Parts: sequence; structure tokens; C-alpha cells
Amino acid sequence: MATDNKLHFWRRSAKVPGRFLKEAPKTNALSIKSKKVSSFHEFARSTNDAWDIGDDEDEDFLHPSMPPAPQPSAPQSSTNLNLTEGQLVDKHTVTAEEEDGLNEVRTGTHQTNGRVVKSNSEAQLSTSTVRTPLQKQQSLPLRPIIPLVARISDQNASGAPPMTVREKSRLDKFRQLLASPNTDLEELRRHSWSGIPREVRPITWRLLSGYLPANKERREQVLKRKREEYFGFIEQYYHSRTDEHHKDTYRQIHIDIPRTNPLIPLFQQPLVQEVFERILFIWAIRHPASGYVQGINDLVTPFFVVFLSEFVEEDVENFDVSALPLDTQRNIEADSFWCMSKLLDGIQDNYTFAQPGIQIKVKALEELVSRIDEDVHSHFQRYEVEYLQFAFRWMNNLLMRELPLRCTIRLWDTYQAEADGFSHFHLYVCAAFLIEWRKEILSMVDFQGLLMLLQNLPTIHWGNEEVGLLLAEAYRLKYMFADAPNHYRR
Repeated sequence: MATDNKLHFWRRSAKVPGRFLKEAPKTNALSIKSKKVSSFHEFARSTNDAWDIGDDEDEDFLHPSMPPAPQPSAPQSSTNLNLTEGQLVDKHTVTAEEEDGLNEVRTGTHQTNGRVVKSNSEAQLSTSTVRTPLQKQQSLPLRPIIPLVARISDQNASGAPPMTVREKSRLDKFRQLLASPNTDLEELRRHSWSGIPREVRPITWRLLSGYLPANKERREQVLKRKREEYFGFIEQYYHSRTDEHHKDTYRQIHIDIPRTNPLIPLFQQPLVQEVFERILFIWAIRHPASGYVQGINDLVTPFFVVFLSEFVEEDVENFDVSALPLDTQRNIEADSFWCMSKLLDGIQDNYTFAQPGIQIKVKALEELVSRIDEDVHSHFQRYEVEYLQFAFRWMNNLLMRELPLRCTIRLWDTYQAEADGFSHFHLYVCAAFLIEWRKEILSMVDFQGLLMLLQNLPTIHWGNEEVGLLLAEAYRLKYMFADAPNHYRR
């Protein structure tokens, strides 16, 4: 029975090698009830899942069951379903099991300006592809709302005044760099490290990711060619998603997509979910060494939001993507695919068999923290907390599950500007992020409390200021330790 429970606890990250788990100590059965939960194995018996990365064991090809639990401090919602200036409604779905096994299939159409149009892949791409219908999303009673301080577009922790003189000067500098015949990428990276103005972030990300050339005259031609190439992949490969060889990959993608940012209405739109399915499926079959791995779905969202913001002035969280012209939708999709591909090229060993890249990074984090803060490291050892139990997700999802999306976008400004930002600098960001909570960590005196803290860190109100301080500390750690390998050794 203990083995069953352990397997159930780890079921959402089955790729983690079993050798990282210690054998549960033998305990007198009569003393279990009176003993505090203080080890990983005892905690495993009393919890279902602490990672919330995804469910590999879904029996039916359905949209997800429940999104993550809301913050306890969030105000309770009323019966009003509309999004107001200070509210963001949590939209989510239920599984067929929760609906007594009734699988109602969505018809594949939606209303646009009073006219019913197709919303499946065939209609959006003007190809002969036949789309498998998605399962109908079912509504649950309203859950607590999140203050609009969590908006993607809110780049400050609190309401910011209009653009300051300094901010305008920075924006002008970016525009000057971008308008030059050959953009100085090193200079662009130097200015981007401390954050990119929203108005120029889309083109800056395209340049820093290597998707666009520095030569201004070539950019339009490259964009046209790469976008056509992506949709050529769609026509060539997407119909094979139902083939025996690819159906498991597509099935997992189809399950994971609705779980991507379930609190943001933008990502619950069927049209947006179809875009994500195409992007992830095409990437997976073009990279057979890794294929699709849970967590990659999160990496599409910052690119999609940034490229969408180029055409949307209001908050993108609630924007109806179907209102955009079809060509614009296609361009956003293609650009998101190529920039995500560029990112994954540098960290693909995170997602190959047994995910060796993540294992190496988690081990490096453990050694780094043991040198940075011996008290925190010893505290983990005392209560048998393994770094893999919380840092696996930090590496797999690049901290996207730990930070609001607006913070991820700001973080990626620096990652794009930093050499090997997503692979190497991310290690120091994770170390700084962990030490940020040292007071709370040291106050926890049992395994369960520690693990639940590390998997539910209170960052919902974080903004530019907090991310800036985190990055500054990460840079300090990198300066001290990156070129001093002996510092890793005790």
C-alpha cells in the first residue's frame, strides 16, 4: 500500500528517476498516528499531488479537471460573472467523470459579430485538415477572484503613473537602436537587461532570440519566409496527429493545453488552444529526440502574449483573438512557434529521455545553495527535503509556475539579453529565488510545511520591482560563483 501511495504522489512527474527516492524507514504501525509528519514518505501518504505539472494517467481524451487552488487571501466572488476593472474571473472545466460520464462534444463553431463561423483548424488555416472536436467545457460554480493587480500588462506591483522622463528616454533609445540599418545586438542586449519597454518588446524579442536578422532591410523578407515555412509544416504534418505513431503525443498535448494558465481567460479560448496545439505538435514531431514533454506548453505563453500585445492596446487577458484579422492571427502563431523553438534549442537536454539537463541543474542548485546559505541547506537535510521535489518544476517550467505571467515576461527580457540566459543564468535566478524565502523556510519545522511552502510561494502580487531585485541578486551570485568552480565544493 505504501508503494501505491508513493507512486500516486509522483504520478505527475513519472520521468523523475526512482533512484532519487529514499526508501521509507520502517516505522512501528502503532506510533504512526501520534507522530508528526516529518519525512517525505510520510507526507506522500497524506497528499495526492504536490507538483501540479500534469496528469500522465488520464484515461479519457478530455480537457482537464480542475485548475490550481486559489490563494486563501483572494476575496470571495459574487454572482456577477463579468470581469470588472479590479477583477479577474477564474474559468475552468470539469472532467467527464465529474459530469457522470457524459461526454458532450463541442460543435466547433462560435459567434463572431452575430455570425456563426468555424473555429477549428480547417477554418483557421484554410487547409483540408479535419479537426478532431474538442470536448465541451463545463462551467463550475464561481471560484474566488484574483485582483487585477495580477494583470499581464501591469508591469508594476502597484498602479504606475504615466511614463516618466527616464522611461521615455529609454524607449527613445530602443527605437533608435531598432531603426538603425544594422541593429547593434550587443547594445540592444545591454539596454534590455533591465527590462524592455512594452511598445518595442515584440520586435526586440524577435531580434534577441535570433529569429530576426540585425539587418533592417532583410527583416520583412525573413519574416515572410519563416511564416510560410511554418504553415508549410502544418500542411505537411498536422494531419498525422491522429496516426498511430503520433496519437499519444497529440493526446497529451490536447490534455495539457487547457491547464495552461487556467486563471487567464485568454488561454481558455478554443481558438487560442488550437493555436497552441498546432505549435506544440509541430515542434514535437520535428524534434523526435525529445518529443513533447509536459512543461513545454508553458513556454509558448510569454511569446504568444508579447506578440499579441503588438496589436492589442487593452489588457490582453480578456481579448477575443478571433476579432483579429486571420493574417494577423497566423503571424502571431508562426512567430510564437519560431521563438519558442529558438529558446528550446538551448535547453533541449531538459526534455530528452530521463531529462538529464534538469537533473544536472537541480544538482548544481543544491551544491550552489550549500555554499551560499548553509543554514537553509542544512535545514533541508534535517527534514529530508530533496531539492528535486521542488526544483524539478523550477527547471522544467523556468519558474513559470512560481511567478505571475507578467513577471515571467519581465524575467525573460533579461534572459534574452543574458548570454545563455535560459540555460545558465536561470540557475542563479533559482538560487536567488530560493534564498529570497530563507526566513519562511527556516521557520518551517516539518517536511510537509516545507514542501507546501516551496510549492506555493506567495508571489501573486510580484511586479517589476521584485523581479528586478531577484535578477540583481542572481547577477551577484553569478559574478561570485560562475567562474569559481571550487566554490561548489565543500
